[in-house]
Amino acid sequence: MTIIFSLPHVTSTFFSLPDAEGPGPRQQLHVSEAGMVPRPGSAALPRAGRHPQPEHPPEQLRAFIQEHFQAGGQELQPWTPEDWKDSPQFLQKILDPKLRAWGGQLHELWKRLGKKVKPEVLSHPEQFSLIYAAHPFIVPGGRFTEFYYWDSYWVMEGLLLSEMPQTVKGMLQNFLELVRIYGHVPNGARVYYLQRSQPPLLTLMMDRYVSHTNDTAFLRDSIGTLALELDFWTQNRTVSVSSGGKSYVLNHYAVPYGGPRPESYSKDAELANTLPEGDRETLWAELKAGAESGWDFSSRWLVGGPNPKLLSSTRTSKFVPVDLNAFLCQAEELMSNFYSSLGNSVQATKYRNMWQQRLAAMKAILWDEEKGAWFDYDLENRKKNLEFYPSNLTPLWSGCFSDPNVVDKVLKYLEDSQILTYQYGIPTSLQNTGQQWDFPNAWAPLQDLVIRGLAKSPSPRAQEVAFQLAQNWVRTNFEVYSRDSAMYEKYDISNGGQPGGGGEYEVQEGFGWTNGVVLMLLERYGDRLSSGSQTVFLQPHCLVAALLLSLLLGPLPQ
Repeated sequence: MTIIFSLPHVTSTFFSLPDAEGPGPRQQLHVSEAGMVPRPGSAALPRAGRHPQPEHPPEQLRAFIQEHFQAGGQELQPWTPEDWKDSPQFLQKILDPKLRAWGGQLHELWKRLGKKVKPEVLSHPEQFSLIYAAHPFIVPGGRFTEFYYWDSYWVMEGLLLSEMPQTVKGMLQNFLELVRIYGHVPNGARVYYLQRSQPPLLTLMMDRYVSHTNDTAFLRDSIGTLALELDFWTQNRTVSVSSGGKSYVLNHYAVPYGGPRPESYSKDAELANTLPEGDRETLWAELKAGAESGWDFSSRWLVGGPNPKLLSSTRTSKFVPVDLNAFLCQAEELMSNFYSSLGNSVQATKYRNMWQQRLAAMKAILWDEEKGAWFDYDLENRKKNLEFYPSNLTPLWSGCFSDPNVVDKVLKYLEDSQILTYQYGIPTSLQNTGQQWDFPNAWAPLQDLVIRGLAKSPSPRAQEVAFQLAQNWVRTNFEVYSRDSAMYEKYDISNGGQPGGGGEYEVQEGFGWTNGVVLMLLERYGDRLSSGSQTVFLQPHCLVAALLLSLLLGPLPQ
């Protein structure tokens, strides 16, 4: 007997199974797609909210799914990186014995997070949602069993400190192959992520690898693919903004496809049912753009909407984000430098001009002289979003500014926002919406954006603030690890530092980019960091005293 199911009901039931949703379905088909019987007369998939009644009860659908799909993760196998070795040199820089031992344990975690794709995925791609990758890789951890785009930048930073350049090169080769096939780097290594990307850090990843290895042959072979990825952003994600009688071109996150996110189908369908039918496609596209931003989800994308407390007010594409443009700004400068080093002056000049144009646009549209920081620009309401987010300071991290006085202004902005009074990390925002990219959560990559941005400055005051922020973050991670023997993707800084919460799924442990950022801080500040329980509470009037103390104790790390 042949049982015919409506595909939307199969999808909805599939995503309601335990562990099926967020970050997404991972099951493998037991049978080929040719063996599935489509609904007669149904060429198009009905949208959520307009489904006919199912022909069979949910339990029958569940039985069907469980019969024809394997449990998640079976398309991958554990992999121990071949270039992993005991005692990388950076550990010797860590003077605190507890922190040095902890750094060694974090270095060990790369072996637990290593994965490789089974050959069946290459021979039978129609049976898998996983995109085949020829080279092994490091995953974030927890339920994130595949690799993700922007996570991998901070993973690679940690791997290079762990003296694992071959692992990094393999991960870069995977990303480059995705660009060659699809024209961009997808959100992650799943076919249901192909409609969107994530923050564009591939060129920055290449820079970190080449800086560590001087592998200019690999750069020469890859430079055209790097250019192709940047073309995706300049051709598909640009907006024009006018100011002072001039028009500037900047970038935004925007996914021009409707329908629920495949990996969060039931949640998106349910959320859309709270809106008029005509508004649902727009909501779904905005949710996908939010996922493309990496900040899924946040008050960043709710501000200015009809109800800024509700996820249904998400309007990601209506903002020009500071961090996105800072990442592209740095990528354009790097591409100019790459082409110059390879002897291609024409392309070097092209990217130098693009970089200079973006610098001018970011200053004109995103910089606020009165506040002393950059801010996302609201395209619909034609004004900046003046709320605090660590992403506001990304141009410091990427070096995309020309005024040397900017650093002092940013320090005052941090003081005025009272960000330096948080003892356990820099909050993701000051808005408590229940979304995971808001207060009270703190995320490792955002700590790096602020800390490294300040640390790059020649200002001793900025460098000392960077150290104190690093001390707070390292201690939060160390104390939680000492208690739980785990590293987490995010932390709740409201009650002494705990695993974070909020959003669409439970907090995950592992965790790739958290480990990478901590290793970076241990390497940079290992001669000063302490594992003691006293966290640093920086009132503005304490900054001068902290600076004087640091000068007495010795030179600041560069």
